[in-house]
Amino acid sequence: MLKTDNINLTDYDYLLPPDRIARYPANERDLSRLLVFKDNIISKDIFRNIGQHLPHDSLLVFNNTRVITARILFRKETGAVIEVLCLEPLNPAEYESSLSSEGPVEWKCIIGNLKKWKSGTIKASYFRSGTEYEIFAKRVKQEGDAWRVRFEWNSEGTTFGEVIELAGILPLPPYLEREAEPEDLKRYQTVYSRIKGSVAAPTAGLHFTEQMVRNLKASGMHSTEITLHVGAGTFKPIKSKSISDHEMHYEHFSVSRETVRLLREFKGRIIPVGTTSVRTLESLYWLGVKLINKSPGGSEELSLGQWDPYEAESDIPVDESIDAILRYMNEKKLQVIHASTGIIIIPGYEFRMISGIITNFHQPMSTLLLLISAWVKESWKDIYKYALENDFRFLSYGDSSLLFRRQNDF
Repeated sequence: MLKTDNINLTDYDYLLPPDRIARYPANERDLSRLLVFKDNIISKDIFRNIGQHLPHDSLLVFNNTRVITARILFRKETGAVIEVLCLEPLNPAEYESSLSSEGPVEWKCIIGNLKKWKSGTIKASYFRSGTEYEIFAKRVKQEGDAWRVRFEWNSEGTTFGEVIELAGILPLPPYLEREAEPEDLKRYQTVYSRIKGSVAAPTAGLHFTEQMVRNLKASGMHSTEITLHVGAGTFKPIKSKSISDHEMHYEHFSVSRETVRLLREFKGRIIPVGTTSVRTLESLYWLGVKLINKSPGGSEELSLGQWDPYEAESDIPVDESIDAILRYMNEKKLQVIHASTGIIIIPGYEFRMISGIITNFHQPMSTLLLLISAWVKESWKDIYKYALENDFRFLSYGDSSLLFRRQNDF
């Protein structure tokens, strides 16, 4: 098993001046800047030209999740404002079922100004077809560091997804230090977002335009989609002294049978767009291993714990792992496989599925930066130094990078 005691978190710190955090997106999506790390050489370009740097006949993997307006401001009769951020559905537990429900639902939520909401029902107003309605929230019980909240509303024939679209606010990352503006409703979504459920955008995909995607396909690139709903845990800082004490968040993902088949066909030529796609692809491999090993819950409970990849230490080839998933889907007559993952990818992790990463620039001492370090090793320091010295913009609305492994790591 990987020895996490050898990982000193201060080695993954760097000075990020506040003015280098992009508060707003670039004027045009594909005119953001692009850093390329290939053959141990760092260079720069604009994102529109990324096709010139991608290996021919690769498979791009996009995360098609769509950000929901999951932040709702409720007001108590006393006037106190309570902020409720919906994280994931609990009853019904499936995103599609919950968002399409016309009756009460329960979600796991983070509550702001909790001390002002000791009990009782709170409400917020929204307008539909010119008529004012209300959504009501009641705390049910604590769920870890969050709360189970029950929602009801009084506009008949309206789904919960429609209600929060009318009553809610887009939950921008806290480090942007501003409220969502009308333009964010468009720019904080990827152009290929389809499946509602995220509370944060898979930001590496924000640079793509519809024309770019068409051009890449016309040039011989292939693409497919997965769905991983990004949770608020993606912004969770590492507060513990040791990474072994950091509790990773779980995220739900879905992958179609056709995508699984393509992953097998394009083995060694797979480039995920964003760390969410990386996490999904690597989790797929370990789910296949779990099915092969028939570990407890392996054939029924499709879920991966934080340290599962390190405890398994598998030498099972990718082909065999993917075949195990396809067999499972055939046996269960599934067109789409649904699972959850809590895996953490840190230095020392052995990547199985990917050949490159398209990603933005991440916060110091974050799990996302640890993932990048696991991929490019110590070169992350040179990459980030170059980005800072060459005026690249950082974090969610910032610029992009295309990262391949160091040449001597193959």
